[in-house]
Amino acid sequence: MQHTVSSNTLIKATLSAIILASIVLVTLILPAEYNIDPTGIGHKIGVTVLAQTAKTEVPKSAVAGSDEFQMIEVIVPAGRGVEYKFDMQQFEKMTYEWITDRGPLFFDLHGEPEGDTSGYYESYVIATSAEMKGSFTAPFAGSHGWYWKNTSTQAVTVKLLVKGQYKVIGLK
Repeated sequence: MQHTVSSNTLIKATLSAIILASIVLVTLILPAEYNIDPTGIGHKIGVTVLAQTAKTEVPKSAVAGSDEFQMIEVIVPAGRGVEYKFDMQQFEKMTYEWITDRGPLFFDLHGEPEGDTSGYYESYVIATSAEMKGSFTAPFAGSHGWYWKNTSTQAVTVKLLVKGQYKVIGLK
């Protein structure tokens, strides 16, 4: 078998790819995902806004479940998905209702068993909607909640009302 590319060319291409990936990581990915902007370029081109819009406001009273509805606002940035979870023990119950301010979102109401490291999760509802209400009983101890995906070009705010037996984990 005859080599068509020399070893020197492969080494140069690999080093070029590593350098390019490092530049993209430092200037775009870290500012956009984690609001870490060591060069200041992320702030200048506006990608740090993406990391800031994924934050939510959780009232202190919503840290643990209660018998009264508590409202949590979750902002789903344009073109992205977010996951909001609650820690629940087996057979604990939650009543919920959520509505968006800008139309339907793809969502997956699901749970992940406590201590599982395999990546397993169980979906309870997968659909696209602008609102949902109901209740569920946790079939196992673990984290339970929603993944919302926004395919539009504008951020969508989800107003989530919950009551029952849970501890707020928040954005995951």
